Amino acid sequence: MRPFPARAALPQPRRTAADVLVFLGAAALLWLVVRLAHGTTAPWNPATAPSTVSTDPADLPYYAGRSLLRMFAALVLSVVFTFVYATAAARLRRAEKVLLPLLDILQSVPVLGFLSVTITGFIALFPGSELGLECASIFAIFTSQAWNMTFAFHRSLVSQPRDLDEAARLLRLSRWQRFWRVDVPGGMIPLVWNGMMSFGGGWFFLTASEALSVGDHQYALPGIGAYVAAASADGDLGKVLLAIGVMIVLVTGVNVLFWRPLTAWAERFRIEQSEAAEAPRSLVLDLLRRSRVPALLGRFFGPLVHPLDRAMAVFGLAQRPLRISPGRRRLGDVVFGVVVLALVAYGLSRAAAFVAATTGFGEVGNALGLGLVTFGRVVVVVAVATLVWVPAGVWIGLNPRVSRLAQPVVQVLASFPANFLFPLVTAALAATGVSLDWGGILLMALGSQWYILFNVIAGASAVPGDLREAAADLHLPRRLWWRRLVLPAIFPGYLTGGITAAGGAWNASIVAEVVSAKGTTLTATGLGAYIADATGSGDAARILVGVVVMSLYVVGLNRLFWRPLTVLAERRFTL
Repeated sequence: MRPFPARAALPQPRRTAADVLVFLGAAALLWLVVRLAHGTTAPWNPATAPSTVSTDPADLPYYAGRSLLRMFAALVLSVVFTFVYATAAARLRRAEKVLLPLLDILQSVPVLGFLSVTITGFIALFPGSELGLECASIFAIFTSQAWNMTFAFHRSLVSQPRDLDEAARLLRLSRWQRFWRVDVPGGMIPLVWNGMMSFGGGWFFLTASEALSVGDHQYALPGIGAYVAAASADGDLGKVLLAIGVMIVLVTGVNVLFWRPLTAWAERFRIEQSEAAEAPRSLVLDLLRRSRVPALLGRFFGPLVHPLDRAMAVFGLAQRPLRISPGRRRLGDVVFGVVVLALVAYGLSRAAAFVAATTGFGEVGNALGLGLVTFGRVVVVVAVATLVWVPAGVWIGLNPRVSRLAQPVVQVLASFPANFLFPLVTAALAATGVSLDWGGILLMALGSQWYILFNVIAGASAVPGDLREAAADLHLPRRLWWRRLVLPAIFPGYLTGGITAAGGAWNASIVAEVVSAKGTTLTATGLGAYIADATGSGDAARILVGVVVMSLYVVGLNRLFWRPLTVLAERRFTL
């Protein structure tokens, strides 16, 4: 890791001012969290609960705060899930055979599919309290954030440089120590960039996660997503535009106060011999570095580190190398495979029996045909996004000065919930007579193209400076520079972006193939519209058919196309 340069001592007044600002900021943040969290435990009665929220503009700041609290709660859950799931998939040989295909399936299940299954359980877990609906909403946002981060962190684990792997074993680090001292720092840059993208994905599905359906009843949680849904249903485009303005302020504030400092801080974990000519900067991070408050907190919690390391030594030493040559199949592997196949067969048989007893298998053929139409839209979205955003991502990632100027713009565009613009786009499509069958491709792209851009930026910015300098010294022709340096360097990151962009496009199809504004509803032919219609009518059998068919398409695409490319990247394009 590149060491962070030593800082000169700051004058006492500047340090005192930084201490005061950091303390006041932390106190204000704590007060806001307590104030907003208090509303999550309000009494809740299904018979009298509102199906919509007030569209009074005075309520927008409170709604924005409640939505932001849900987003960060889901982000914390996503990080914990990422660490546990990705580590197990990368380190446990047998578990990898199940966890990676399961991750393909999980990212292919639409958010509405998760909500239809879990919301009743969350309400039963907290009877009489709004906390049940809050947990269901947070879980829905979590399902739109976690998979992309998990793919990115797993990619960093399996492509970890061999010298770090050997050093961890020679130093006899425990598995716990290796995780926090090698694995997490090594995957910090792609994790932060994909965390930003996942956060943007959470905004995209905010409307669906704050307007919840339980049976035939609709319930709305206070939030900016529910506000936009209510304003769109009323056909009040003025209030929709007002909510869009609040969202721009909210997203920009999150970028300045959270993501920008985090990306600048993550630069210290870059693996290279030479220091970047111009490292990313953040005023908030500079303020924290000037303040003595973080150091005081470190001295307070620091003594807990060594006892925790000793306690976690029960997990054993990191003695086995990351890359183990495939050996002879053992009895345990055979038993494990048989058990997994038996469980899968049992689940499929139960699902088939349920479908046969309700809608019949003819509905599966209908869903497969609709899925083929949506598949065509997904291919167009990924192909166009690749052609547009790979060159742009390389340009941003390899130029620190450009990155400093472009990163806030990219983050705002990616984090902005594109479905807030759907009422405006719907009005434009209705006025121009353009079919949603074609307009839906644009709507799907608004919610999924950023995965490719962010991963390409992360991959390009992670290219070691010494390799860039060597290419410059050799005066490589432009075509050879792309073929020998840039494309191999960004290829693993692009694959992560491509996989998650394709999965995001499938998910986005549910809200992009059925859009409404001013009482006008436009519907496109496709599997997304099929699932949205089944969810709206509460048809559990059709929901199951739609989710299973969508999962088949996504998993099939990943296994037949993305997986071979991933194996190629692991074998040829890792340091």
